[in-house]
Amino acid sequence: MALLGIDLGGTKLAFAVFSETGKILHKETVPLENRKGIEVGNLITTGIIRLNSDTNPVKSIGISVPGIYYIKTGKVWAPNIPGWDDYPLLQEIKKVSGSTPVNIDSDRACYILGESWQGNARGCLDAIYLAVGTGIGAGILINGNVLRGSNDIAGAIGWMALSKPFKDEYIHCGCFETYASGEGIVKLARKYLKDDPGYNGELKSVIKITARHVFSAYEKKEPLASKVIDECIQFWGMAAANLVSLFNPEKIIFGGGVFGPAINLIPPIEAEATKWAQPISIKQVTFESSALGSDAGLYGAGFLALKNSNA
Repeated sequence: MALLGIDLGGTKLAFAVFSETGKILHKETVPLENRKGIEVGNLITTGIIRLNSDTNPVKSIGISVPGIYYIKTGKVWAPNIPGWDDYPLLQEIKKVSGSTPVNIDSDRACYILGESWQGNARGCLDAIYLAVGTGIGAGILINGNVLRGSNDIAGAIGWMALSKPFKDEYIHCGCFETYASGEGIVKLARKYLKDDPGYNGELKSVIKITARHVFSAYEKKEPLASKVIDECIQFWGMAAANLVSLFNPEKIIFGGGVFGPAINLIPPIEAEATKWAQPISIKQVTFESSALGSDAGLYGAGFLALKNSNA
């Protein structure tokens, strides 16, 4: 009997039917198309009904969600989905899942679980997935278990304090995320463009700058883009150093939408981290890119299903 993994993101919903050995037997993706509240919940439940039928039953269901999943209440806080401030996801799923077990967790937890099951953290008991996309988060594996914190919020490292003094712009997403997320890269590029009225490079003609535009200019060695990315490398290196010093992991896995274009930056990030980290611990850790890419959360959801089916 197969396992059903579901990965909910800010813009799309992915389903995968897995074998118990981690092979994807079937996969499909559905755009959210500005759905909100119960509409997103219905998208999930109708997918479950379709893929967990009497003729093709699944053994267990695992779901990855953006934001925070509260184990005690079965509710989700997902700021990128309107109406999901306290959404009763588990309650909705149980209406259609019948006796099939359901396991839900945050996307950052699923990222590291996916990598430990089928990715670059296989065999590790202590590893961290540093997810850098629109926002920043970390899935932290300690002694083979995901670190959750007292109220399921551990790993929200976008709020890591890496600069002073405090600025009001940190309130919404935190200091680290302000400077070194995908959105942070864009904000920094806009700031430097504003400060350099004589700039005449690639970014000048871009109407709506994205992080990929900045990386493209960086690859062409544009000084302004280099200034932006070099600053991000410092922040990523400092954050990684703090994680290494705090948790002494075997590996730090870099993933998310930014690592994509930033995979080649892992060596300079490691060099920056080495300046700041506990000197023995930094020599014991390896820095690697995600083996699963955009499917890391989906594989993590598959692992949740596997874990629940074996409970």
